[in-house]
Amino acid sequence: MKNNLPLYGAIEGGGTKFICAVGSGPNSIRAESRFETTTPAETLRQVVEFFKQQEEKTGDLSAIGFACFGPLDPAPASPTYGHILPTPKPGWTNADVVGILRKEFDIPIAFDTDVNGAALGEWRWGKAQGLQTFIYLTIGTGIGGGAYVEGNLLHGLIHPEMGHILIKHDLEKDPFEGVCPFHGDCFEGLASGVAIEKRWGMRGSLLTQDHMAWDLEAEYIAQALMSYTMTLSPQRIIIGGGVGSLGHLLPKVQKRTRELINGYIQSPAILENIESYIVNPGLGNRSGMLGAIALAEQTLQKKS
Repeated sequence: MKNNLPLYGAIEGGGTKFICAVGSGPNSIRAESRFETTTPAETLRQVVEFFKQQEEKTGDLSAIGFACFGPLDPAPASPTYGHILPTPKPGWTNADVVGILRKEFDIPIAFDTDVNGAALGEWRWGKAQGLQTFIYLTIGTGIGGGAYVEGNLLHGLIHPEMGHILIKHDLEKDPFEGVCPFHGDCFEGLASGVAIEKRWGMRGSLLTQDHMAWDLEAEYIAQALMSYTMTLSPQRIIIGGGVGSLGHLLPKVQKRTRELINGYIQSPAILENIESYIVNPGLGNRSGMLGAIALAEQTLQKKS
């Protein structure tokens, strides 16, 4: 303990890398480590070793929060709770990642999607503070979204898959067929970082700000945001990820989203303050890691 604050373990599990940390919040991170995502056994072994080493230095952890890539099973009552569901990531389908941690740590372990974790982090310390309903969307290698609705992270059959909604695709304007192995030209298939690279032959970071790619990207993102706005009525939409956080893209998305809504939602948030309605994360690229701490904090409070 430090300043009487519980000490939490945080895991941001991505398809490319895992980030682990120990701390209590943005200003009290004691240690942090990152390593490549390999096999479940090898990757979780490194996670366990990191936390064991930190416990020797700082004392026992109170809880662990695990914000992980999906799809996954976040329902505690489910027989496959804590497992990764069928995924293109080789070797991870049906991996019991929470079970591995429970064998090593007899403390509460919170488990949710990486984007739900990031959403909770933004609610706790970022640009969603004080809100009851909002969306966190990440646009990077893939596209995913977390929803916080009436004070709770949204789950259902499993969890939201906002990257896989269908959007209008003008094949004359954009003949690119999409990259999603399941749906082809869904939102992720057309607008993810992988889609940008395959469509234009280079990474988005190498395209100039005036490249035609960005008007097309803004169109697809705005279509998705319009749909989310109509269905969930969020008080704010936060967009992160390597593509979503590009400063020159955000104004295009804001403008086009307002145009598509076309006055149907008579709210000042849309009509007058779209720049405050669609925003980048307050926590930058640390939303996921800090969100894992927020998950651990939340699960410990529920146990109390």
